[in-house]
Amino acid sequence: MIRSVIAAYGRLLDILLAASVLILVFPVTLQIFSRFTALIPSYIWTEEMARFLFVWTIMIGAMVGVRDSAHFEVDLWPAGGKRAAAAARLIGRLGVLAMAVLFIVAGIEFTQFAWNRISELAELPLWLIHVAWPATGATWLIFLGPQLRDDLIELFGSRS
Repeated sequence: MIRSVIAAYGRLLDILLAASVLILVFPVTLQIFSRFTALIPSYIWTEEMARFLFVWTIMIGAMVGVRDSAHFEVDLWPAGGKRAAAAARLIGRLGVLAMAVLFIVAGIEFTQFAWNRISELAELPLWLIHVAWPATGATWLIFLGPQLRDDLIELFGSRS
């Protein structure tokens, strides 16, 4: 049940990632054409919108990366079997766990700092961009839970 909910959330993130990249093309294209032609007026809000979308695209991509365990890996030890691989993955996932907690704790403070502020050009609430950090950390925790469990079962064996 929990894994199916997590999988559905992962599919939603895939859709949001694709949508954010597609939407990002629009303001960036407007910026480019407004610089080189007089036919399109210079839109200042497009730069700010592109920045907001770019941050969210990166953060959603990081969420998907943790879900897929797609962060880069460095092989330090020779291949040692399933248990050794599970131990190595567990160490890496604990590092991601530490970063997730940091993103949540510092991200909440970061979001609170921006809570009553607005962006200069588009006058959007800045918390909309700052909340990406704690949301990313929380999503990492959601995806790490089953991954850590699987690695622990691989390492120590199932007790059920």
